Amino acid sequence: MESKQWYMEYKIHKNRPGLLGDIASMLGMLEVNILTINGVEGKTRGMLLESDDDEKIRLLGEMLGKVNSITVSALRQPKLVDILAVRHGRYIDRDSDDRKTFRFTRDELGLLVDFLGEVFKREGNQVIGLRGMPRVGKTESIIAGSVCAMKRWTFVSSTLLRQTIRSQMSEDELNPNNVFIIDGIVSTIRSSERHYNLLQDIMSMPSTKVIEHPDIFVQESEYGFNDFDIIIELRNIPNEEIIYDTFTASYTDEL
Repeated sequence: MESKQWYMEYKIHKNRPGLLGDIASMLGMLEVNILTINGVEGKTRGMLLESDDDEKIRLLGEMLGKVNSITVSALRQPKLVDILAVRHGRYIDRDSDDRKTFRFTRDELGLLVDFLGEVFKREGNQVIGLRGMPRVGKTESIIAGSVCAMKRWTFVSSTLLRQTIRSQMSEDELNPNNVFIIDGIVSTIRSSERHYNLLQDIMSMPSTKVIEHPDIFVQESEYGFNDFDIIIELRNIPNEEIIYDTFTASYTDEL
């Protein structure tokens, strides 16, 4: 059988000496490899495992269920959030009602860039919305995530370089493997017909599109939130309100 990766997470009730060694020995006897291990938020430990036998993983779960010192809270094939939790030692904050919305603060830019880099590696069509107030690090995070994914980024519209409103692109720029960066305010409130036609062409491509200010983009265009695969919220502090009225007028004035 082909080797598979598994994510195991357990909560520690009594962190006695030798607990990790006992668990590692059990994994060793079952010939289950430990790829990565890290503490995840307090008294929780996460492990990325590898095994070529699903039955061994099932038996592992049953045996650990008899250990009073811990409670296994997850034993599954790893999701992206699991892999990042083991790498960074914490889970990404995720909306409990809208599971495609992920929240970050500015002091978590390293985690955000890692998250974007993994998402950008995926092939095919995906639309990502990025909410946040001005100068919080949205565009910089997208560019850094593109570098992590070893992909070229292409500005369709932006205010990072004062003013970017593209109406045409070269064949190389329209490569579906690129990451297309779109400012949702610039591309709707300030767009020309030629720019909007280009935008529609890009939105129909099997490629990754990252749209800053997705709420304005949806409000002012034919697209809806159902077109988005992921929504990311980036704040300076956890309780910061993202209010568009305070800066949409300045976009119009500056451009």
